[in-house]
Amino acid sequence: MADRIQTLDRFLKTGIAAVIRAKSSDHLMHVAEAIKEGGVDVIEVTMTTPNALAVIEETVSKFGDDVLIGVGTVLDPETCRMAILAGAEFVVGPCLNREMIEMAHRYDKLVMPGTFTPTEILQAWEWGGDLIKVFPADVLGPRFFKDVLGPLPQVRMVPTGGVDLDTAADFLKAGCAALCAGGSLIDKNAVAEGRFDVVTETARRFREIIDATREEMAAG
Repeated sequence: MADRIQTLDRFLKTGIAAVIRAKSSDHLMHVAEAIKEGGVDVIEVTMTTPNALAVIEETVSKFGDDVLIGVGTVLDPETCRMAILAGAEFVVGPCLNREMIEMAHRYDKLVMPGTFTPTEILQAWEWGGDLIKVFPADVLGPRFFKDVLGPLPQVRMVPTGGVDLDTAADFLKAGCAALCAGGSLIDKNAVAEGRFDVVTETARRFREIIDATREEMAAG
């Protein structure tokens, strides 16, 4: 069990979270194994997953510290608390909710509230968001993040929606702290057909893009 700072360090180091709406715990475990093999070990299980809390609990029990499991689509502090007690190490919301942020911090868990406008982004940061989710990012594009970081360079923003193999590098170069990807990382058809090697290969390509982009940025 990690504290909030350890989780933040791991999230930032990995650089991307896979957003999953699983059909069952077995389904999630297969996907988790596949993306972990490709170099992605941070997973956000959405609350829209059937029996989400039980799925989180079983997955955490199986993988332990090998995979960082969080919960997404959290709308209120009560759901936040239940997910944390089920084993979630970080909490993500689609919208901005101050009570959810406070609840996550009460349990020393990382929280990533959802925002869209510069005002919401700053408000989420001032309320204590560890990472600030910006959704849907495809509506805004990478340039938006670069522009907002001009006056708000201290904010760690994470785009969700529209992050794929073609846009990942651009979002990172714009200053995003990390990424979240769902369907572009986890091909639903491939998963339904049991072709988890496709998921592994996509995860590997994301890993390569993130690593190469960071090296390029570090080199100036």
